[in-house]
Amino acid sequence: MGVVPYLAFLSAVAALGLAGFFYVDVRRASPGDDRMVFLMDQINAGARAFLKQEYTWVAAFVAVLAVLISVLIGIPAAATYIIGAVLSAAAGYAGMTVATMANARTTEAAKEGPAKALPVAFRGGAVMGFSVAGLALAGLMLVYIVFVLLLKVDNAFQVVTAYGLGASSIALFSRVGGGIFTKAADVGADLVGKVEAGIPEDDPRNPAVIADNVGDNVGDVAGMGADLFESYAGSIIAPVALTAFSFSLVADADIADGQMSLLFFPMFIAFIGMIASIIGSFLVKGGTSTDSQALSRALHMGTNVAMGLTVLGTLAGAFWFFGDSNSFANPLGLAVSVIGGLVVGWALGKTAEYYTSDHFGPVRQIAEQAETGPATTILKGISAGMISVAASVLLLALGIGIAFWGGEWAVGDATGLGADLPEGFGGLYGIAVAAIGMLATTGVVVSVDAYGPIADNAGGIAEMAELDPSVREVTDALDSLGNTTAAVAKGFAVGSAALTALALFKSFEFAIRDAAAREGKDIEFALDIGQVEVFLGLFVGAMLPFLFAALTIDAVGRAANKMIEEVRRQFREIPGLREGKPGVNPDSARCVAISTQASLREMVIPGGLAIIVPLVIGFLPGGINALGGFLAGALVSGFALAIFMANAGGAWDNAKKYIESGHHGGKGSEPHKAAVVGDTVGDPFKDTSGPAMNILIKVMTIVSLVFASAFVNGPFA
Repeated sequence: MGVVPYLAFLSAVAALGLAGFFYVDVRRASPGDDRMVFLMDQINAGARAFLKQEYTWVAAFVAVLAVLISVLIGIPAAATYIIGAVLSAAAGYAGMTVATMANARTTEAAKEGPAKALPVAFRGGAVMGFSVAGLALAGLMLVYIVFVLLLKVDNAFQVVTAYGLGASSIALFSRVGGGIFTKAADVGADLVGKVEAGIPEDDPRNPAVIADNVGDNVGDVAGMGADLFESYAGSIIAPVALTAFSFSLVADADIADGQMSLLFFPMFIAFIGMIASIIGSFLVKGGTSTDSQALSRALHMGTNVAMGLTVLGTLAGAFWFFGDSNSFANPLGLAVSVIGGLVVGWALGKTAEYYTSDHFGPVRQIAEQAETGPATTILKGISAGMISVAASVLLLALGIGIAFWGGEWAVGDATGLGADLPEGFGGLYGIAVAAIGMLATTGVVVSVDAYGPIADNAGGIAEMAELDPSVREVTDALDSLGNTTAAVAKGFAVGSAALTALALFKSFEFAIRDAAAREGKDIEFALDIGQVEVFLGLFVGAMLPFLFAALTIDAVGRAANKMIEEVRRQFREIPGLREGKPGVNPDSARCVAISTQASLREMVIPGGLAIIVPLVIGFLPGGINALGGFLAGALVSGFALAIFMANAGGAWDNAKKYIESGHHGGKGSEPHKAAVVGDTVGDPFKDTSGPAMNILIKVMTIVSLVFASAFVNGPFA
């Protein structure tokens, strides 16, 4: 059993090797003619410049927090915090680099049809997917092996948890900053180009088009990659931290076999999921049809196979870890928890697909409402997003119930696990491993998600390079599917966020009690809403996701306003630009600069709130109980907001595309203009505020967990 962390590390290395293989495979493909290469290089240069500036800004924040961690927690925790941040940033940068290289190559392959284009786009995304999964797992296993198994440092498990905080810090700023960048450009390009000027999407005359394509990469590739890096690492850390803090484990003391099984089981699930994802990635092959359902089947083949293999591996692993120990009642229980999480994650994705795909009623009803103008379009999108919350919450509740029951069934009376086993520990552990079940196949899930921005960019290059309309037809089919795959991935991410945050929350409770016992302090931690501090914390926590969403949406609005004015100025002041005269080109660099400056400035306050507010509350008089209420309130409202915003935004986007495919008057019609307005409202919903919400609730929880001992030793504790 002790070999498991090393096996997980080797599987992560294999994933990185696969990312390198796909990189070489994509690079060998032709990028097309000189015009296509020029556009590809412009997008790449803009994305690199933005990430360089963004990481420079974030590095200052990471440095400050690392100093704070080293003072309050210790230098090893600060070191793992920095490792998590650096690897998360590296994964995002690597994925973005390959995505900007794969876009023109996908466009060129689309000349021969979807059979050639789909594998190029997917393998470009797979570099991102396996870089994210590989670096996240390799870094975490290295931290565990070095600090827990070899060095056996003091507060070793708190040190491991700090790795997750490093990943969370990069994820939050990458999602917020990248989301503001991409949506400012997208909204500006659509409202002036499509609605005011009446020119096609991605028309080369539109100055904001290059910025829009850059934004796809910095927001939907680099930002999304950092998001899933953090989610994946956090889902593994959660059951490890729950076990360690529940039993007050220390690295330099003997750990019972049953407790060791609980520590290593999530690492084994990650190992199995990684191997399954590697196998599944080779099964994605394009067909000859541009029908979205046929493309969807081809694209999801890898995910479905990976999920099936993970189920089989989980069943075998449960009996290996828990079958021969008297500490556990039935090993099948924890397999049920993991598989339940996997199935519920899949179901959350399918729910998102139902509410965001133009094959189903909600999107088609939004398109129909566009017949009567923007107001009814927006109203229908809001209601579709809200209804989707109900379905998603019920699914999540079902998943929590199954996971809890499975954990309780597995652990039973827990003889041999420790006399002071907390009540309900088995169920809580089941919930924690259900989260890793949701994200076990992260490698292939992120590959499918990152495919979307590549396909979107490919369509933009086809339009700007003025290729045959048949090429754009292929890229549009790939792009439409990409919107749905993004919604599916967000369903996995936010579902796992809720389960991970719940497990980390209980770990925070146990960490507070453990730290208090070590310091000889009598601190009662109780979530009793009859206590005024808990009640106040609950309301403040429920409020914060709304404040966060408002700040990020306002940021997109302000940045988009500047973009709109700039596009209008160029159409007005550059002779022949709007008419498309030969040799007259827009100043795309100016639009990229506007999005860059606005996003970097605007990301600071919402990003800082997630880390500063829990620290402030935790150090206040009565702050520990208030922080418990705060985290609970933020978890519930943040989950609901994340689902609502992601699905409403995706539905508006695909309703626009449904009309553009020829329904309700097609492109240029009044319903199309109304749908474009709905799409621009939905842009910050689905690509800025919504996806950042799942990071928000985890960041606040993991900050609280990492600083738990500092709160206990605080001046007002």
